[in-house]
Amino acid sequence: MAAAPVLGRVLSAMVTPMRADGSVDLDAAQRVATHLVDAGHDGLVISGTTGESPTTSADEKDELLRAVIEAVGDRAVIIAGAGSNDTAKSIESVRLAQKAGADAVLAVTPYYNKPPQAGLVAHFTALADASDLPVMVYDIPGRSGIAIARETYLRIAEHERIAAVKDARGDLWFASEMMQATGLDWYSGDDAMNLAHFVNGAVGFVGVTSQVAPTAYREMADAVLESRWEDARAVHRRLTPIVNAVMNVTQGAIMAKAGLLAQGLIESAAVRLPLVEADDAQAALVREALSAVG
Repeated sequence: MAAAPVLGRVLSAMVTPMRADGSVDLDAAQRVATHLVDAGHDGLVISGTTGESPTTSADEKDELLRAVIEAVGDRAVIIAGAGSNDTAKSIESVRLAQKAGADAVLAVTPYYNKPPQAGLVAHFTALADASDLPVMVYDIPGRSGIAIARETYLRIAEHERIAAVKDARGDLWFASEMMQATGLDWYSGDDAMNLAHFVNGAVGFVGVTSQVAPTAYREMADAVLESRWEDARAVHRRLTPIVNAVMNVTQGAIMAKAGLLAQGLIESAAVRLPLVEADDAQAALVREALSAVG
């Protein structure tokens, strides 16, 4: 595998801890961030979808980003979620992220309004032009309603600050083609496919489940780096119960918070509407899965 990528290999899209009244808990955010970095994380994505970016304000995002940077910014890559379906707002988010001290930004494909591919090129280019920060493009057609086309990837890859892709489209062959054609650093954005993406040539992953099982995910990444494939497969299979619990029952942020609460890292599993907190059965499922992983 190539030398360590600038943005790291083992990253989590971190939840935004909230108190029972729904306010952002900055102390808990720093505690979670420190725990993940201590467990071997190279980086964290703050205010991505798992961080409930659609329902947190610009001020809350800024305070959260600054709190995490204060806690672990000297030891990990901090990537700020800055994308939306409004290019002007996304540009402002990119600029605020740079001002706060982020190392890079995550730019999701604009959702709901389904722009043409020319609009995607213009959108990602505008965000990359808005600061000096590297951009990780987030391709997730299941949420955005539109996939990034081959020609679009080829065009945006020419930009010096578009550096990486978080891939949640579930097409390994397409990923192979685009890695070869663009030279961008490729990251798995689908917990169930992390090992498959590694085998396919990805440099790392941005996970959700990884924040409740950070040590195991670090073990898997290290096994891949050292070509210990049987060990990597063993960890991958050991993680099956917790991936199913976190990613395949309801929204990942809900279940990740249930897991972090069970581990004593946050004091409340509160989420903001339209998300709802894990019910008793869902919380029990996460606890059982965590026990199975060990």
